[in-house]
Amino acid sequence: MIARGAFRLPDEQEKALVRAWRLEWIWLGVLLSITVAIYFALGNSQAMKTAWIEDLLSFVPPIAFLVATAVERREPNDRFPLGYIRVTSIAYLIAAVSIAAVGLFLIYDAAMVLIRQEHPTIGTVEIFGVTFWFGWLMIAALVYSVVPPVVFGRLKMRQARPLHDKVLWADAVMNKADWMTGLAAVVGVIGIGFGFWWADAVAALLIALDVLHDGFEHTRAAIHDLMDRVPRTIDDKETDPIQTCVKEVAEALPWVETVSVRLREEGRFLAGVVYVTPRSDTVDAQWVTEGEQKLRDAHWRLLRISLVPVADLERAEGE
Repeated sequence: MIARGAFRLPDEQEKALVRAWRLEWIWLGVLLSITVAIYFALGNSQAMKTAWIEDLLSFVPPIAFLVATAVERREPNDRFPLGYIRVTSIAYLIAAVSIAAVGLFLIYDAAMVLIRQEHPTIGTVEIFGVTFWFGWLMIAALVYSVVPPVVFGRLKMRQARPLHDKVLWADAVMNKADWMTGLAAVVGVIGIGFGFWWADAVAALLIALDVLHDGFEHTRAAIHDLMDRVPRTIDDKETDPIQTCVKEVAEALPWVETVSVRLREEGRFLAGVVYVTPRSDTVDAQWVTEGEQKLRDAHWRLLRISLVPVADLERAEGE
């Protein structure tokens, strides 16, 4: 059950959050089973080791999501008068930096294997009286590690969009791309079987580069959000359309002449200032109050919006 605190999400988002919580808890159980399966099938393969470390890394985003969504609903207090809604932005940064850091470590680890020209070998194993190449067991574990993440990744994306939860989105993107990790590791294992010792380390290097790329992209987006960049869509591909929506609502106010919107992301929410030049020299305080309410009603993510009448819009924009 998700605790309620300083705010309440609309019903659609509330249901999406509950589904996301359930998905992440189930995913943690599945991920644990994948990690155990890969561990017992590691052998001497560098690619398998890299895939296993990536699976361990995969625990960070779902745990960050579960903690952040619980903390963000705490009531405002004397120490945090504006509440805890920005904790999801911090969780996003933590998850992203963790991904990038491990990517760098894995690149170094795989590169050293190539430099030292280590020749891994895969022997045989006997199970129930049957002797077979251990590589088949490794490949079976890798196939098991690929299918569930792809499925869960797609399911998480469905919940991340209506919630505009970037931690959940980063987790989903990692899951959805895990098939590349599994495929690269399988190629590495097969390469060892055919005597190509370097294929294993090259596969591990490709996995590590993919991990580093994900970590770099998400770290950059998380830092930009904390620097109050203009809000972007959850996939970071374009400016958030809510920015335009806010401007249109403000321009529709009968007493407003021109509008300048300044929004920033605070977790999944948006806050900021809308500067307006009035049509007359006199502005009723009630007009401002009603205008701010209309802006907040325009979208559930608009949590704290201030409507500020100014005489000189260009000067206000420069401050």
